[in-house]
Parts: sequence; structure tokens; C-alpha cells
Amino acid sequence: MLRKKKFGRRKKEETENLSPREETVTNLFQEFAASHDFIDYQNILNGVPYNVSFIGTLIDAQELHQIVLSAIQKVPEVSLQSFKEVIPVENMVITDSPEVIKERILRGDMALRLASKPDEVLLISVPAQKGRQVNIPELEFGTISPQEAFVEDIDTNLNLIRRRLPTPNLRVKETVVGSRSKSRVAILYIEDIADTTNVETVTQRINDLDYDEVLDTTNLIQMIYDDSNTIFPLFLYTERPDRVAGALNEGKIIIAVDRSPLVILAPTTLLEYFATMEDYNMSWIPGSFFRLLRVFAVVFSIYGTPLYVAILTFHYELIPKDLLETIISSRILIPFPPLIEALFLEIAIELLREAAARLPTKVGQTLGIVGGIVIGQASVEAGLTSNILLIIVAASALASFVTPIYKMGNAIRLLRFPFLLGAQVWGGLGIMIVTMFTLTHLVRLTSLGRPYLEPIYPFRFQDWKDGIVKLPFNFFQKRPSNMKPKKANRFHATEKKDNKGKNDFYE
Repeated sequence: MLRKKKFGRRKKEETENLSPREETVTNLFQEFAASHDFIDYQNILNGVPYNVSFIGTLIDAQELHQIVLSAIQKVPEVSLQSFKEVIPVENMVITDSPEVIKERILRGDMALRLASKPDEVLLISVPAQKGRQVNIPELEFGTISPQEAFVEDIDTNLNLIRRRLPTPNLRVKETVVGSRSKSRVAILYIEDIADTTNVETVTQRINDLDYDEVLDTTNLIQMIYDDSNTIFPLFLYTERPDRVAGALNEGKIIIAVDRSPLVILAPTTLLEYFATMEDYNMSWIPGSFFRLLRVFAVVFSIYGTPLYVAILTFHYELIPKDLLETIISSRILIPFPPLIEALFLEIAIELLREAAARLPTKVGQTLGIVGGIVIGQASVEAGLTSNILLIIVAASALASFVTPIYKMGNAIRLLRFPFLLGAQVWGGLGIMIVTMFTLTHLVRLTSLGRPYLEPIYPFRFQDWKDGIVKLPFNFFQKRPSNMKPKKANRFHATEKKDNKGKNDFYE
């Protein structure tokens, strides 16, 4: 299995020359005291002084006063062990390790110290639960599917996943990445389904990371890719718990990062980026139709404008006579060749799209609609572009939005430009050359070492049941073969006949 090299790993010689700074508990609290939001004060109970220390912006003040401090007043004997026994809070620990104390205080723990034993600390977990509530999906919105989306709290996200898969075989492995960000990363898989090699590959790549900050799943994806020199997303990210539950049942590995509302699915294939959860919530006929429509829209988005440039530059004899007269009349006053005309409109569309995405929602929508109409109409009236090309570019831009995964949509947007250059230089031959380069690149790509273009290449007939089309559920007896699942069967098909003589599949 492909093994990733460590990201940002120091050279061995440099690591050996680093002398670790000796840190004590006293020095640690002095270091914390340099920050204005760190609170450290002394109380006296039964004549015994003790210190209460915490970062005010990280703890729940109400829980601190109503539960912890009120319980402290009831201890029969002033000692850290007595405090631990009377305080009704889980996950408390007594330690003298500066590293443990530092990590837990930075995650929302408060520290109790006796003046007589300043190097021994009782850590009490009282973190403030601040953040977004579970809301409807924004990136993968659906009309007839569950209206829940992941949030920035990893514990909440794990809860949403476990509620959909209440099975004891669902495993969660946690680790911490980022020497400064200390981000919690959870690796999820179903033990009796997921391939052990995939689990080990993901675990090894994440454990090998040596970087100071990993703040989001999108950062983590780029560090554990099989090939970072590609515009195509090799891991699929989602904000939908139902999609994650379905992926786990197929044998995929899930990666969740704290403080990120997106969850990673791996390994993935190219065709998965054109499927939505809506496809599985409707009959197989409309589900297959809409999936085919998305594939057609992507092909049109890539080839629409380049074909226009190639035909007008090299192959105008292919245009029917009646249509040729219309095109000539629309271009008679255009001073630029088709490539410059197409690039002008494509870049204008991209600028409008980026501006609309960066502005507030209401302003962005208005800018996108009004800006597109004004620029399009003005460019045609000024003789900078033809109205036919304007229609093609607008339709191509609209088709690129059909892709349900945002990062795949970005890849398709970028692909249009090399196809445009190939069409200008060599016409139809240039389009075919760029197509061959693109297909060769896709064939060589892998996701966790699994073929990215499967089931197209290598050809696997049984996986076409959920490829470009989606067949009925009774065809989903086996899980996708590229996942190498331990249990290939979803159910055991047994043929039974009803009174009408029809065959049905039962589990």
C-alpha cells in the first residue's frame, strides 16, 4: 500500500540538536499569567489556602460557580483527593505533569492547587459549550432528505453519526495533530466491513504529520493526498450525516476534525462526485435520469466553449449553411478572434462568481444576477462578443453548478481553460490531445491506493449498479468491490414467489 512521507518532518540531525526546555508546574502557571484572560486567585478553606486557576474565555462560568465551587465548600478534609470525591464532574485527574496540565487547561479545564503542594494539580473539566447548533445543510441541500448538517464541534458530529449507526462495530480512533493547533482528529470505520489496509493507511498518514497547525479538514486533506499535484479532489468531503452513514456501510474510512463542519470520506472514485443523497431517496428511474443529467452537464461545461472556438477557427465547414449565416452576422463586427472573445466572457463569469461568493448573501445574489445581465448585454452591444457565444458561455457556467460537490465543480471550471487553448492551437485535434492528457492523468490517480477511475478503469461490471446510473436496491446485494470490504454481501438474496408468481428479494 502506498505510504505517504511525513509532512514537514524535521531532519534527524536538527531534531537531535534541539534541547528540550525543562518546564515545571510553577513555571507553567507563570507563563499562563502573562495572558489577561487567565485567572488565578487564592481561597482559604478551613484555614488551608488553595489556588483556583483557569482561562476565563474557555470555561463555563455557571458550571464553575454552581457545581464546582459550591461542592468544594462541603469537603470534610482539605485535600485534592477530597475535592475529587465531592465534585460531581466527570473526567477529573490529579497530576504533576506540566504537559498534561497545559493541554487540559487549554481545552477548558480548571486547576485546583494546594499552597502546601504547588506542583500537584487537580484538573476539572468545565469547558464552555459555545458554537453553532445543528442546522440544515448549506452545501448539499436536499428537499426529500434529512435536514441535519455537521457543526464545528467534533463530539456533536460523532453523536450525529452514531445515532444513525447504533452498532458496536463502529470504531472511533482519536489522535491529535498540529504542534500548536492541537486539533482532535477522529478516524471512524466499521470494523467487520472496512478493509484493514485502508484503516492502517489513513492512520499512518495522519500519525506521520508534523505540522504546527491543522485547523480544518480541507487542510488535512491536502497533507494526506495520494497525489497533491492534481486539480481533482481525491477525498470527498461532506456535511451530511446520512451520507457518512452510507459511506461507512460501504466500507469507507471517515475522518473528522474538531472545529470543522466538514467530514472526509475515503477512498473515493470519480463517479461518486456526481451522486447525491437525493438519488437514493427517490425511485431508481428519476434518480438515474438526474445523475445522467449531471454527467451530461459536466461534459457540456467542459467542451461547449472549446468546440465553438475550434469550429469557428478550423472547422467552419461543419456548420450548417443556415446556422453559418446567423453566426457570421453575429460576428461581423467582432474585432477579436474566437479565443479572445471566449476568454473575455469566461473570465468575466469567473470574476462575477468569485465576487458573489465573497460578498454577503443578499448582496452577492444581486451582484451575480445584475452583473451578469449588464456585462453580457453591454459586451454584445459594444461588439466585443457575439450573442451566440454569450449563450454558450452562460449555459456552460450554469452546467458547472450542477455538480453536487463544490471542489469537483472548481476542477471542472479550471479544465475549460486548457481545452480552450488546445482548441485555438490545433482545433478538434487539440481538444482530443487535452482530453487524452486528462484521461491519462485520471487513470494514474489513486485514492488511498485505490483506482480513482473505477469502475470505468479498471472495468468492474458489478460496480456499475451505482455508477452513472442507480439501479433498484435489490441489485445492491454486494458492497463496492474497490473498497475491498471484509463482508461483501449486504444481504443474502433468496428467491421467493408470491401468489402472482413474481420474484422478490428478501433478506
